[in-house]
Amino acid sequence: MKVLFIGGSGIISSACTALAVRRGIDLHVLNRGESTTRPLPPEVTVLRGDIRDPASARAALAGHTFDAVVDWVAFTPSHVLADIELFRGRTGQYVFISSASAYQTPPARLPVVESSPLRNPFWQYSRDKIACEDLLVQVYRDKGFPATIVRPSHTYDRTLTPFDGGWTACARLRQGREVVIHGDGTSLWTLTHHEDFAKGFVPLLGHPRAIGDVFQITSDDVLTWNQIAEHMAAALGVPAKLVHVPSDAIAAADPEWGAGLLGDKAHSMVFDNSKLRALVPDYVATIPFHAGAREIVAWFDEDPARQIIDERLDKVMDDLVARYRV
Repeated sequence: MKVLFIGGSGIISSACTALAVRRGIDLHVLNRGESTTRPLPPEVTVLRGDIRDPASARAALAGHTFDAVVDWVAFTPSHVLADIELFRGRTGQYVFISSASAYQTPPARLPVVESSPLRNPFWQYSRDKIACEDLLVQVYRDKGFPATIVRPSHTYDRTLTPFDGGWTACARLRQGREVVIHGDGTSLWTLTHHEDFAKGFVPLLGHPRAIGDVFQITSDDVLTWNQIAEHMAAALGVPAKLVHVPSDAIAAADPEWGAGLLGDKAHSMVFDNSKLRALVPDYVATIPFHAGAREIVAWFDEDPARQIIDERLDKVMDDLVARYRV
C-alpha cells in the first residue's frame, strides 16, 4: 500500500509514521524540511514541497498516485479545498485529522460517540475543524470524494506536558510552588499516548469501510485533572501543590489560556471507541499516563535547554495563586 503523509514529524503523526513503515507501508512524506526533534525513519520517501503552495505541491507529487493520503496540517476549509483539488482522482482515500474539541461543549451526555453533536462556541480552532468536516461530508455525498475523518483527543508524546505553558507548571512544582488547576480539579479528562493512537489509526489506512465515515481514537485512561497533576508531580519527584481556580477566572486573566479551557479542557470528556474497534478489533491503548509522565520528565531532563518557562504565564499563575490560595 502506497500512502502519503502531509507532515509526519508532529506529535501525533510521528508515531503513525513509525508504525506505518514497520507494517510495510510504502510511505511518502511531503514536507518542507526535516525535524530534528522527531526525524523520519530511513524507510520513508521524502517529497520536498509546500502544501500551502499549489505549484510546489504539484511539482513534488508529479506522477504519484496513492492508496491513501493523510493531511496532518489542514486546519481551515481553505486548506481542505486545496487538498480536494490536488488529490481528486489521485487517491483512494483522503484522511482529515479533525479534533475531539469539535464536539458539543460542554457535552450533553457521556461517553462521547462519533454521532455526538458538533458545536464549540468558545474556540475558533474547533469551529474551523467543524467547518472542514462539513465540507468533506458534502463533497463525499455530492461527488464521492473518498474522505475519512479522524478525531483525536488530547494526544501527547514525551515532548508535551499536559499543562498550558509547556514546562512552566513542571518548573513550579520542582520549585515547591503551587500550580493552577481549573475548577475543583475533578473534571474527567482522557489522555492518549501517541503510540497508542497510531495503533488505532494505521489500520484505517486503505480500509474500504472507513470511507465516508468518522472515527474518534482515544485511550480509555480517564483521569481527573487533580490526578494528572499528581502523576506529573510524582514523575518529578515532588509533592503536588495545587490551587483551584474557576475556569472563568482563568479566562478573564488570560483569554488564550481560557479559550482552551472553556472550549475543551474544563469539561469532562470520556469517549466510547466501539466504532473504531468494529474496524480495528485488536485496538487497545496500553500506555497509562503515569508511565507517560515519566517519559515526559525524562525527555525534558535530558537537556535542560528544553525546560523553557513562559514568564508571562508564570506571572499569571502567581497572580491567580495569590488570589485563590486557601
